[in-house]
Amino acid sequence: MYLIIGASLAGAKAAQTLREEGYAGRLVLVGEEIVRPYERPPLSKGYMNGKEPREKAFVHDAGWYEEHDVELILGRRATHLDTLNHAVTLDGVDQLRYDKLLLATGSRVRTLDLPGADAHGIRYLRTMDEAEALLAGLRTGGNVVVVGAGWIGLEVAAAAREHGCTVTVVEMAPLPLHNVLGHEVAAVFRDLHEAHGVRFHFETGLREFGTAGGQLSNVVLDDGTEIPADLAVLGVGIRPSTELAETAGLAVDDGVLTDASLRTADPDVYACGDVARFLSPLVGERIRVEHWSNALNGGPAAARSMLGQPVSYDRVPYFFTDQYDLGMEYAGWVPPGGYDRVVFRGDPSIVDGKTPEFLAFWTKEGRVLAGMNVNIWDVQEQLQALVRAGYAGRTADLDRLADPSVPLDSLAA
Repeated sequence: MYLIIGASLAGAKAAQTLREEGYAGRLVLVGEEIVRPYERPPLSKGYMNGKEPREKAFVHDAGWYEEHDVELILGRRATHLDTLNHAVTLDGVDQLRYDKLLLATGSRVRTLDLPGADAHGIRYLRTMDEAEALLAGLRTGGNVVVVGAGWIGLEVAAAAREHGCTVTVVEMAPLPLHNVLGHEVAAVFRDLHEAHGVRFHFETGLREFGTAGGQLSNVVLDDGTEIPADLAVLGVGIRPSTELAETAGLAVDDGVLTDASLRTADPDVYACGDVARFLSPLVGERIRVEHWSNALNGGPAAARSMLGQPVSYDRVPYFFTDQYDLGMEYAGWVPPGGYDRVVFRGDPSIVDGKTPEFLAFWTKEGRVLAGMNVNIWDVQEQLQALVRAGYAGRTADLDRLADPSVPLDSLAA
């Protein structure tokens, strides 16, 4: 039997690939939530701003699992992994034995343990149930405080403004997305949100949540500033769900460690998606990628590896965002402080509230490590080629890189 723990996008795509690649044996997919596998981007994007229906988030139609003989077990938590006996325990009671196991357990939100944190009106966003509750709150308008100016926080802030809420964002860093994008491009997102009426409090955190009769009334910052709040959305990061791997003694270090084929040190256990810290042939080291594309592509790659096919998971990390009228795609991998220059092709400035169109490239010693296209489309293939060339050690002419008249595909040659 092939067993997949984690009824996520990664797990569902792995199950689909196993069937498509000819695996005809028993196939079981186990998930903690009571809803069938779904994609997470709509939760903070199309569904949250009211432009897409809930059903669009699901990976497969409701009947797909039975039609493809995939046993879908929902509402059950895997609590122990015994690799010696090839067994996984569910809820501390029932055992499932496997021949091959895939860990697609994803990640969990980081929480804040502060006074008042149990008040009604404090929300996180990770599951579909949480998205539905948050959307209901946004539709009532009022004062919304978003804690954390990462991708989720900013997408929720944009959705809240589109629902007519007053929005304040609190962030420990000096700019939104500062650790991800660096100050040059992070400033674009600050300016974008400020142009849409969002207020920021940077380089500060929360001291406590003010309450009145169990209901959130305000948030108190480190410096004592009080901000009225009917709703607080906490987006302070996620952590990989490695608990099951830890029970088995598998190697864990900010994720379940795997090789380039997504196999752990145990030859019958694999990992993919948010939970996996895999050896990237592209980057040349282990990385963990917390984005939709890694789940979408990692699940099928792990499935093929489970079937004994040669797999070298060398995808260029990719993610996207939609905020107001800004659409963006990013490809590459740059750790905080891992670049020495950002090259712009086009003007990133927001003038009179108009969203810009530009490309940005994070470079180090002339090598392109990542590229972003903002409101410019159909260039991902060229951007990813530049990233691959950069990680292969090839430099680019940065002046030509900044020149819109120079074809992008001529720079990766």
